Amino acid sequence: MATVCARIRIVVAAIALVLIAAMAAPVAAQQPTSVDPNAAAVKEQQLLQQFKRVQGLGSIPDTKSYVIEQPQGRDWRQYHEVTLPAVGTVAMLGMIVLLAIFFIVRGMVRIRSGRSGVDIVRFNAFERFVHWMTATCFVLMALTGLNITFGRTALLPVLGPDAFSSWSLIAKYIHNFLSFPFTLGVILIFFMWVGGNLPDRTDLKWLVQGGGILGRSEPAAYRFNAGQKIIYWIVVLAGAAVAVTGYLLMFPFYGTTIAGMQLAQMIHGTVAVLFVAIMIAHAYIGTIGMEGAFEAMGSGTVDLNWAKEHHSLWLEEQQAGSGAGGMRPHPAATPAE
Repeated sequence: MATVCARIRIVVAAIALVLIAAMAAPVAAQQPTSVDPNAAAVKEQQLLQQFKRVQGLGSIPDTKSYVIEQPQGRDWRQYHEVTLPAVGTVAMLGMIVLLAIFFIVRGMVRIRSGRSGVDIVRFNAFERFVHWMTATCFVLMALTGLNITFGRTALLPVLGPDAFSSWSLIAKYIHNFLSFPFTLGVILIFFMWVGGNLPDRTDLKWLVQGGGILGRSEPAAYRFNAGQKIIYWIVVLAGAAVAVTGYLLMFPFYGTTIAGMQLAQMIHGTVAVLFVAIMIAHAYIGTIGMEGAFEAMGSGTVDLNWAKEHHSLWLEEQQAGSGAGGMRPHPAATPAE
């Protein structure tokens, strides 16, 4: 009897093993015996072509943050790291070199008839305040903004990682917060001077004669000549462009997509470096490039002979409209050498 029971147990155990093996076979058949790293299902490029992005999962409402990689990101990185620094370097250093050569060849544009000793009011206190507020914000924002493009190359080796990180954080806050008074300044500049910066019949003649800087004759002009009108519209249009794109970058994804953010950064950076290059030329003319020009925004007055040579039609309007035209003697004036 014991022998029969033992044999029954062996038969039952064998049947059980056969059943277990039969059930495990389909499961094992589903598992790959090897992994092919070159299989089409795991190719990154195929995923990008199929879905236009590699995207993960997340738990926050902003689904745009789930994007890990997209093809446009590579183009943006190439532009940010290669193209924009090249454009900025050529534009800004090129402008400085051209102005240096021009100064060596032409020198300062002097008041040909010398100083008269009589001043005439050109800009009032409010106009000068708006100009200097906007200009100060622009200079500080230019320096802090250029840190993004050139800081790692120019400053990081000099300052070291810790100091450069601290400076970059400070620069970010300066750049962001000064954008508000800068934008206000651009708006005020537009409304203050738009009437005097519309094209008129004198502009073409002024441009043909080189504004008295390239040539030797002084073309007639009203309050703003053609060159100043060009600067005015550059400030208004470029200022508006960097303001709008800058706020899109400061407040990301409000009404825009990842592609929109990348486009905004590209426009912002390109316009900004070209804007800086042009303002370098503007600062040159207003300081060492032309005698008496800085006084217009410094004290608000210019010498009578300077006004006759550079803005004769405006001077005639001032004298005809208010008698003395806001003129007053300048006891400290000395003739130009």
